[in-house]
Amino acid sequence: MFSKHVSSFSSAYCHEEISSEQSRRIAEHLISCRRCRIEFEEVKFGTRLAAHLPLIESPNSLWSGIEIALDGNDQTALSSPRKRIISFLIQPRFVMASLALVVLVTGLAVYWLRHQPRGLQGTETVGPSWDVARLNGAPRIGPALVGDKAKLGVGQWLETDTNSRAQIIVSDIGQVEIDPNTRVRLVETKPTEHRLELAQGRLSARISAPPKLFFVNTPSGVAEDLGCAYTLEVDEAGNSLLRVTMGWVSLQLKDRESVVPAGAACATKPGIGPGTPYFEDASEQFRAALASLDFGRDSVAAGKVTPLEIVLSGARVRDTLTLWNLLPRVSGADRPLVYDRLAKLVPPPPGVTREGVLKLNQQMLDAWKEQLEFRWSNSF
Repeated sequence: MFSKHVSSFSSAYCHEEISSEQSRRIAEHLISCRRCRIEFEEVKFGTRLAAHLPLIESPNSLWSGIEIALDGNDQTALSSPRKRIISFLIQPRFVMASLALVVLVTGLAVYWLRHQPRGLQGTETVGPSWDVARLNGAPRIGPALVGDKAKLGVGQWLETDTNSRAQIIVSDIGQVEIDPNTRVRLVETKPTEHRLELAQGRLSARISAPPKLFFVNTPSGVAEDLGCAYTLEVDEAGNSLLRVTMGWVSLQLKDRESVVPAGAACATKPGIGPGTPYFEDASEQFRAALASLDFGRDSVAAGKVTPLEIVLSGARVRDTLTLWNLLPRVSGADRPLVYDRLAKLVPPPPGVTREGVLKLNQQMLDAWKEQLEFRWSNSF
């Protein structure tokens, strides 16, 4: 693990210009360092933007200016045959002929795609795709039944009914099993990003790759793999539930994020995003109170115990995962209550002050988190 930040390696890591050992160490650092993850996301975002920059043809006057400049500096720099070639290429009739050829090729491609035999649709793809294997029943890609094996192209939907299951091979980084009554779509696949959309149903993913490479969109948030295994399910209303069995997963919606470790779960709701992560061995009363705290809108009658009071009183050392994530989510009036309970269970390290945490000093929050993380293992 790097002892310092790895921002200087972000570009090389994003473009796969470093050794596999360095890549592994940087990936491990990105999992635990929020600052470096943010800077890596900025580099990755810039890379994606650059990939979509259009190629713009230079005006004819530019070529003329170049020729004049070259002739003025060195009469021998540009030979007569090259002048004739450039002169020919920039003639209007050559440009028009080139455009006509592009239109013709495009038209033929569209015609072929629209009139290909229906038996090929859904199983034969043009462009990036992932391998799909039938596990049970009769899954479909578009209108076509999946045989023993098929291809899922970008933009295509894979659907299973009550009796069918399928497995998707995610490029060279892992696999995803699709349960019955599930609908998923391949959104993107390229060296810097692999993305699925889970509209409804349940999938199980096992990914072995650097962070920020595999994503699953849902109606209520985005699951971002940090090197892990997990299940993700979406109901008819668009609510989702993430359960992590190995590693870490980040759930996000806009500026709201929950990082979920192995053994923990997190719910999301449309329009709200991810709730607060919790360990699945927490008491039912604790989990119910947390759900009310995250998504409930009902007011509490005077004299009754509030959901926050139930969560705080029922928290174990391991539940500091939930309390640490609650700090920025509760109101300013409730934050001291969360801090006091968290500090009682695991005192903050030197340099982390009550005043700083209540003001949500990110450096102090991260320092406290580093001390808490080893307590979030299955041994507690």
